Amino acid sequence: MDPADPPVEVEPTTGAPVDAVPRRVPVRQPRWRVPVPDSTPGGGEVFWAPIEEVHWDGTPLREEARKAVRPPAAASRRTRTRRSHPPDPLPGLAALVTLSLLAAFFGWVSAGPLWLAVGHSTTGTVVITDCSGGGLTQRCRGIFRADGERFVAHGVRVSGVPAERSAAGTALPARMTGPDGGTAYADNGVGRHLRWLLGLLLVLACAAGIARWTGATRLPDVWQRRWAVAVALAGPLLTTAGFLAAAW
Repeated sequence: MDPADPPVEVEPTTGAPVDAVPRRVPVRQPRWRVPVPDSTPGGGEVFWAPIEEVHWDGTPLREEARKAVRPPAAASRRTRTRRSHPPDPLPGLAALVTLSLLAAFFGWVSAGPLWLAVGHSTTGTVVITDCSGGGLTQRCRGIFRADGERFVAHGVRVSGVPAERSAAGTALPARMTGPDGGTAYADNGVGRHLRWLLGLLLVLACAAGIARWTGATRLPDVWQRRWAVAVALAGPLLTTAGFLAAAW
């Protein structure tokens, strides 16, 4: 042994020499990261692809799959913004007021035709006193005289007047819901049923719109969602029921 060489360490129990340099333990590659060689010309580096971008055998995912696994940062920021800020109540309030007024209007114009369709009416004759406009914008007024001289209603609105019989002084068979009714209906056949049927369908559509645009259908709790939807539907229906009672 050369005297210049460093002393060799030995184990105290067996006297065998001990290597002073620690052995390198090979580090196993993590299973969730796979080495992917650089395909560029002259590139010899190796980078590790994350688990979200490789298959189980190490092959990289396609670009579409990567986008599906990792959403864009802008989308995540929008999601955090929606969660951090409560929804604006003004659109829901505006929808509630607008649709409630529309439902009240459709319920009002459907009340009289519905009673006539079920047989609650008084037949008679209406004499046209004035008509203006044409088509959907036609407005006629007249004097209704019930059969049997039960009552006479002056200045009532006349609905369903044919264009060729809208001259002043023309007498038409008509019906009214009663002496307190403000409209005499001169139309017959399918037209008298379309008035109340379309009106009630529009009332239901307004009720569904109230439930949708006020957020009642999006409540997380099941029972709260059911109660909120029931209240949204009950409002227009109760308003229509009130107009029906007034038109009796």
